[in-house]
Amino acid sequence: MDKHVHLLKLSVGSESVESLMDWQAQHAQRWEDGQPRHVTRMWPKREQEILNGGSIYWVIKGLIQCRQRILRLDEVRGEDGIRRCAIVLETKVHRTHTAPKRPFQGWRYLKPEDTPADLTEERGTEPSLPAVLSQALAEIGVI
Repeated sequence: MDKHVHLLKLSVGSESVESLMDWQAQHAQRWEDGQPRHVTRMWPKREQEILNGGSIYWVIKGLIQCRQRILRLDEVRGEDGIRRCAIVLETKVHRTHTAPKRPFQGWRYLKPEDTPADLTEERGTEPSLPAVLSQALAEIGVI
């Protein structure tokens, strides 16, 4: 398989995977193609590796909980005229095993070997556990 890398990003304001999905659905209509996006000021230097099979892994309430495949990176300009990167995402959200992650600014690169595995289809449709319970279970290595 060709070399690829993922992004890791805090989903600030999200209470759960469902709230992230709801927010994306509400804001997707802003874009002509209806695909969800995350707009960031910085353009990833490892663009080719990201576009070679990368996903964005979302940290919600201190835990990596899900991912979305990155389709492309689009240039967008705000009202201030500054060039930004719109990370265009697949609509489907893949729930992952949870993994604790401390807060950080911006986004980070994530090697494939450091990513939590996707949940099975059956487990991926289950509602999210409360954040406090997920955090406690992840800290003791149960999930």
